Amino acid sequence: MRDTTDLKVPKWPFFLGDGFMLGLAYFVFAQGQGPLQQWEITALVICVGLGALLGVVPFLLEYRATLKLIEVSAVGTALDKIQQLETVAAQISGATNHWQYAQEQADKTATLAREMSERMAGEVRDFTEFMQRINDGEKSTLRLEVEKMRRAENDWLNVAIHILDHIYALVHAAERSGQPNLIAQLQQFQNACRDVARRVGLVPFVPETGTPFNPERHQGTEDRPPPAGARVAEVLAAGYTFQGRLLRQALVRVQIDAAPPAEDTEPGTSGTHVEKSADQDQLPLEPESANPA
Repeated sequence: MRDTTDLKVPKWPFFLGDGFMLGLAYFVFAQGQGPLQQWEITALVICVGLGALLGVVPFLLEYRATLKLIEVSAVGTALDKIQQLETVAAQISGATNHWQYAQEQADKTATLAREMSERMAGEVRDFTEFMQRINDGEKSTLRLEVEKMRRAENDWLNVAIHILDHIYALVHAAERSGQPNLIAQLQQFQNACRDVARRVGLVPFVPETGTPFNPERHQGTEDRPPPAGARVAEVLAAGYTFQGRLLRQALVRVQIDAAPPAEDTEPGTSGTHVEKSADQDQLPLEPESANPA
């Protein structure tokens, strides 16, 4: 804004006119003789008033020019502010356009993200169903394999048990024949076979004769279970356990005693017999040079 001190109204013409009017008033006063007449007083008042007016006018003109300059400066400042407001409005409009563009891009991005999430959810669902089908197929295959293995296990267990039963029958027949060499060789063969079977968990057991009948581990030859007090008289077939689980009870022939058996006369022993494993009933081996009868 232009400085107000630069607005200087030239005052010397007004001061000159003021001096002239005051000089004219002095001249009229000096020309009068005696009391002043009315026209002289009027002339003096007019001259003095005009002189005073001429002395004040330059200051009034300078004040009005200053006011005009201030008004013009204020209008210019207002115009500058308006222009700045227009610039700010243009910036706001540009920012609004950018915001709308950003909003549109954000909406597009959100739409794409939603579509991608839906596709990913569909892919995950399809993959889960595919894995479920694969797991079901593998479970079915494993179930079949386990069933096959169980059937194969049952088959070879039955085969092994039948073989061991035949070997036990041979040993039992040899014992009834009374030939020591034949008994020893067959018992050695039976023990070797049972040792092989024991390595895979198949363990035969043969109850001793005279032991009380145990319905959980012994099976009688008759249809009815034997009465209380029955004892094992003869073992017809060995019993078997597989990995601690009972597969088959020992087939025995029982006898019913009227009185409990007498105790052993040897010190430190009792009349109660316990069941022993089939690997314990070994006889001393004869020399290999002996020929069976």
